[in-house]
Amino acid sequence: MDLGIAGKSAIICASSKGLGLGCARALAAEGVNITMNARGADALEAAAAEIRADFGVAVMTAAADISTDEGRRAVLAIAGEVDILVNNAGGPPPGMWSDWSRDDFIKALDANMLAPIAMIQGVVPGMMSRGWGRVVNITSQSVKSPIAVLGLSNTARAGLTGFVAGTSRQVAPKGVTINNLLPGIHATDRAASLDGAVVKSEGITMEEARTQRQATIPARRYGSPDEFGATCAFLCSQHAGFIVGQNILLDGGAVNATL
Repeated sequence: MDLGIAGKSAIICASSKGLGLGCARALAAEGVNITMNARGADALEAAAAEIRADFGVAVMTAAADISTDEGRRAVLAIAGEVDILVNNAGGPPPGMWSDWSRDDFIKALDANMLAPIAMIQGVVPGMMSRGWGRVVNITSQSVKSPIAVLGLSNTARAGLTGFVAGTSRQVAPKGVTINNLLPGIHATDRAASLDGAVVKSEGITMEEARTQRQATIPARRYGSPDEFGATCAFLCSQHAGFIVGQNILLDGGAVNATL
């Protein structure tokens, strides 16, 4: 299927690896020129070089912390006119509700709620003036089914979800869609980190921890960044203009819910 977005311009945040990189590669495969962002310059430049070689699109890079005002300004300045925005940031660490301080919550909100909101505010007015735009926020399955040890993530991502619910309906008349992708466990560094915590707490091997977690997923496997990226690319396509303000699970059936 031709997604009809060749020649468009996109920002993909936190895209040097994992789900962000999966989205960057999927969009580049459709002929989208991309601005990639990550904090680590070396990994970012290596990923960008690979995408240029594989897909022949223009790839710009901005090594910056997207959770800061300075980082966002740097990314927006490099990207210029933007048709597509993919918001993404690593989740806060796991823990217990009794251990988190106000500073912990502020840090989580800055990265996983306020930063994507600021990026939306930075690019959506231009999209509206041109009559077309796509925003995809990578959030978490915990928005629909809270994960107790990820309370910081639950809190921040739920706040972003509430913002999108109202804002998406306000900008849709101008041809701009905003939707959220809710990943379950995918084969990324985040999954390795969570499995590593299980290894330490239960005294088992990494293979055992992964097998144990896979058993809780109806698909009996972890998702891949490539299949996640393909879904993101479709939401950014010309064919997805009637999908507005939705929260789409990519979790292998892990969330047991009818709606």
